[in-house]
Amino acid sequence: MTTKAEKRYMSRVAELGCLVCRRMGYEGTPAELHHKRAGTGAGRRSSHMEVIPLCPEHHRGKTGFHGLGTKGFPERYGYDEDDLLDDVQKLLHLG
Repeated sequence: MTTKAEKRYMSRVAELGCLVCRRMGYEGTPAELHHKRAGTGAGRRSSHMEVIPLCPEHHRGKTGFHGLGTKGFPERYGYDEDDLLDDVQKLLHLG
């Protein structure tokens, strides 16, 4: 069950737009939320407070987290989920 506070936080994160696109110079790309996968068991989801805004391609597409996996994604882009979570914290002025 998602709490009101988690829903508010996730809405703020989604409003940031895709962070991969942002790093490529394309700010404001509409985003869906990716729950951190690294360090979670198979079929498990991380906290609703560990979400990353990604466009559909960078989330579920062939060049995204679910297409490349937690090892392939950083090999392709040079950064991982933790780096993007740090971006979320900075952009929301939380860290």
